[in-house]
Amino acid sequence: MGSMFQEILGFILSTSGWVLVSSTLPTDYWKVSSLDGTVITTATYWSNLWKACVTDSTGVSNCKDFPSMLALDGYIQACRGLMIAAICLGFFGSIFALVGMKCTKIGGTDKNKARIACFAGVNFILSGLCSLSACSLYAHRITSEFFDPMFVAQKYELGAALFIGWAGSILCILGGSTLCFSISGSFTKSQANYIYRGAASHSHISFNPRGQAKSVNHGPPPDYSNSSRIQHFDKNAYV
Repeated sequence: MGSMFQEILGFILSTSGWVLVSSTLPTDYWKVSSLDGTVITTATYWSNLWKACVTDSTGVSNCKDFPSMLALDGYIQACRGLMIAAICLGFFGSIFALVGMKCTKIGGTDKNKARIACFAGVNFILSGLCSLSACSLYAHRITSEFFDPMFVAQKYELGAALFIGWAGSILCILGGSTLCFSISGSFTKSQANYIYRGAASHSHISFNPRGQAKSVNHGPPPDYSNSSRIQHFDKNAYV
């Protein structure tokens, strides 16, 4: 029952984190313009991985897509690749988790289901690491420009999408680790039971229906072969 609960908990955490990570791609505010109070501005500048926008005082936004992928900064290209990889890994992790969980009726034997569920957990962990790296890389660029006294262009602050991405990444890593831990615990228990019963069979230990030992016989089993009976008969014949 504990292993079943861990699987369900891991699946909920992982899929919730994957949904949060996926929601950051269409989210607008990856970075938003900083207001220091010294200059009165009537517009707010913000951007994400796909476009840069400006919103005036009336609330009207004017957005412009990035013109060329090759002309983008390297960190934006890296963040795009990491986020797409994170979403793909989380998608396959969700499918493998549904197949490998014990509460589902698909996936084959328990041994195969355990392997599939463990593979799902690894996918979720990799998904969380990819999204965590992307958000951290993007945030590092913002903070390095913000605290650089020689940077005179428009400075930005961390947007809401980064915090959502960090939260989703942590949930993916925790959920994937929970899935892997639940499967490894079940493997360890089954292997220990198999080794114990195998050793007991060599020692002639019999078990009752509850799995408890009820008799022990360390001596060798009696020899009822034909040769031993013939030898016994020949000895009696010469007496």
